[in-house]
Amino acid sequence: MFLAAISPAFAQETKKDEQKASTLNKVVNTLRERLTVEGYAQLAYSYDDAGEDKANTFEIKRAIVIVHGKITDRWSAHFMYNFANTGKILEAYTEYKFLPELTVRVGQFKTMFTFENPMSPCNVELINVYSQATNYLAGYDSSDPLYGSNAGRDLGLLIYGDLFGNLFNYKLAVMNGQGINKKDGNNQKDIVGSLIANPTRWLSVGGTFVKGKGCAVGTSAVNPTIAVGDNYTRNRWSAGAMLKFKPIDIRTEFLHGKDGKVPSNGYYLTLSAHLLPRFDFIASYDYFNRNTKTDDRNTNYVAGVQWWFYPKCRLQLQYTRREPKHGEGSNLLQTQVQVRF
Repeated sequence: MFLAAISPAFAQETKKDEQKASTLNKVVNTLRERLTVEGYAQLAYSYDDAGEDKANTFEIKRAIVIVHGKITDRWSAHFMYNFANTGKILEAYTEYKFLPELTVRVGQFKTMFTFENPMSPCNVELINVYSQATNYLAGYDSSDPLYGSNAGRDLGLLIYGDLFGNLFNYKLAVMNGQGINKKDGNNQKDIVGSLIANPTRWLSVGGTFVKGKGCAVGTSAVNPTIAVGDNYTRNRWSAGAMLKFKPIDIRTEFLHGKDGKVPSNGYYLTLSAHLLPRFDFIASYDYFNRNTKTDDRNTNYVAGVQWWFYPKCRLQLQYTRREPKHGEGSNLLQTQVQVRF
């Protein structure tokens, strides 16, 4: 009688435990299907003989974690954080795909200016990542004191999509123009756009632009008439091409900018030759003139190799010869290891 009385209770408890386990499995499976976590780290050494004091140092260039959440089949969220140096949020946005021709994104993300800036540093060939002109005009490395931005990102609203079966890719954004993790410094917004044509599998050609007004966060010797807090015209445009063959990849682009009354322009050509399995030879010609009126130009010649010793992981070695118009030339030797998961 006692066993008969407690058997239903044990059966009910067992059923509850099974339901809990089933619910937990559903949650785990849903997270596994909907949530993606990845990241990479880039550790480098450099020797630089520019100036009177030669410098050599080890450094952590990037230590990045990326979380991508698929809320529905059309709605997603994205988060990126860099733990290197002081640590900062790089990206935080959500987007909704209405059609292949129309996706809407809002938040903080890469400024869609130039061919290079939207590319991830873990895929770009150069250890210094982008050309001088891209770094300066897209606000990637804070080399423009007026802009003061870094990471080539901004806050805003973006629409983008593929047209005519990926024959054209377009992007159009309204952005603060102040850089990452900052409110707008004025009541003006930047308009950023790009249009890329893909007539063949191996060729992409197109152009990008930025039109807006900046709010200066610093002073610049290149543009001394603009003071901190001043609003100034900040326009840019670029035109270029990307060619992808089995043995060789080529990326080339001309860039022009105008800050206030000071024009600047640059040009680069970067080549990656796949000589052996997992082994590439890298070469780049990189010219940039910060002020064409005073001819403040510098040309970099880069040569190096990279070895993909594991999928998405590589070891790089590069030499850069820098030839400024004013001043003496200098040499930069760099090596970098990248691990990615």
